[in-house]
Amino acid sequence: MSVLTPVPPMPEVTIPLNLLIPHGYEHYFNRSTDHPHFTRRSFEFRGETVLMPLVHAYLTTCAAAGSPEYRYLFDLLGTELASNAIKHTRSGLPGYTYTLKVVRSVTGLTLICTDWGSIDRRDSAQERRPLSPTDPDELLTSESGRGLALVDRLSTEWGDNGQPAFRRVWFRLDYDLTKSAWPTA
Repeated sequence: MSVLTPVPPMPEVTIPLNLLIPHGYEHYFNRSTDHPHFTRRSFEFRGETVLMPLVHAYLTTCAAAGSPEYRYLFDLLGTELASNAIKHTRSGLPGYTYTLKVVRSVTGLTLICTDWGSIDRRDSAQERRPLSPTDPDELLTSESGRGLALVDRLSTEWGDNGQPAFRRVWFRLDYDLTKSAWPTA
């Protein structure tokens, strides 16, 4: 059995992000309404913050048929789940990934973020432990948890599977939510 030698450090380079999109998936990222009738879309992202522009493109394309406010809110909440997967789970470690799946229904979109679970292996061995947002009274002084508070306050509904070893967090955003979320002039 041979031992693989590590790749030596390489210089940083900038490449067009569209080179990272597999052939046949371009319409997931083009921000157009050319494919508005999908019922399910799923894409696996490498757990690197440098790829967040791809996440934004994916989310805004999935919500392209909605109003500008709806697209903004769906992108805001979706990037929060993606950022949490990168920052707080093994998905952010080198070589790991997370998956964003969007399910369209007649009432709205549901986003499901599936990651590789807790970085701390001791957490992975624990029983169910659902996520909870920061208490609203502590939002201004808390150093973390504000993102889930946004998801809690702005989505129609949200939840998670409570499994620290293999986390699945989701939210649903109904189409008519934006009508009451932003006052009209």
